[in-house]
Amino acid sequence: MKIRALALISGGLDSLLAAKLISDQGCEVIGLHFKIPFCKINLKESFPDIGIKIMEEDLGRQFLKLIEEPRYGFGSNMNPCIDCKILMFGRAKELMAEWGAKFVVTGEVLGQRPMSQNKQALRLIRERSGLEDLLLRPLSAQFFPPSLAEKEGWVNREKLLGFNGRLRTPQMRLAKEWGLSAYAAQPAGGCLLTDPCFSKRLIELLKHKELNLENLELLKIGRHFRIAENTRLVVGRDQGENNLLEQLAGTGDHLFSPQKDLAGPTALARGAVNPELIFLSSQIVGAYTDTRGLDKIEVLYRQAGTVAEQGQAVLCLPKEKFVHLFV
Repeated sequence: MKIRALALISGGLDSLLAAKLISDQGCEVIGLHFKIPFCKINLKESFPDIGIKIMEEDLGRQFLKLIEEPRYGFGSNMNPCIDCKILMFGRAKELMAEWGAKFVVTGEVLGQRPMSQNKQALRLIRERSGLEDLLLRPLSAQFFPPSLAEKEGWVNREKLLGFNGRLRTPQMRLAKEWGLSAYAAQPAGGCLLTDPCFSKRLIELLKHKELNLENLELLKIGRHFRIAENTRLVVGRDQGENNLLEQLAGTGDHLFSPQKDLAGPTALARGAVNPELIFLSSQIVGAYTDTRGLDKIEVLYRQAGTVAEQGQAVLCLPKEKFVHLFV
């Protein structure tokens, strides 16, 4: 019977190579992809078929706690990379018995990320997750003491690699050698928490104590305005975002759009809404509408879940009028 390994799959190139490297050594590899709100990736589109089964598990709500108070701090923006890996690796350890896995494989490369992939951080993650020598990092294995899989002969240490540093040239060369071309451009599939603009919005959300999964989905799209202490307005930038705002609208939210004969955005107001804020939201929607030279237009609004619309007449004002509210 083949030795079974559990491989953490981010959707990026490194985890792909690590999983294939161990699979090619004769182990049965099961991929494990953790879904978190900040790294949305379609594995069917970005992860080529290398003959392994991939399981998915949602860690969204557990991850929110890391954002509020990460034990090991943030990276350059709002990315709690060390805490994130400890959470994921710890959960992988819990799943090992359920799936009959003998060890866990990751695509980490020594020195690739300054915060979470230096030697000290990698040692800390290994220990704090509880994996210890059940953890194998095949792409940089030559820099670490042998793991249990190597000591037991489940994998051949001589066939493991010694990648090191931030350049991805060795990984890309190996992918080409193996005939792999369809993989995500980002090393780990892309994480919004490393993006300065998204991080700025997230900080503002935390400041107003509005962190939840529903609000995080809104952060990913549109233009954001803080129109009152407890009220946010999100304005769509294209038809796709307009449609998405309609889908994301929940109980108590208000939806806005320009009169039917004008092209413009859908906007979603979330939080405490009163007549004054309805008027302000309508003005902002009007500012992003193609008014065709009109001095005044009507903006339609309704509560989410209802079909009855009301109208609000507003003057056509320039966008600069509302720049101080932009998040």
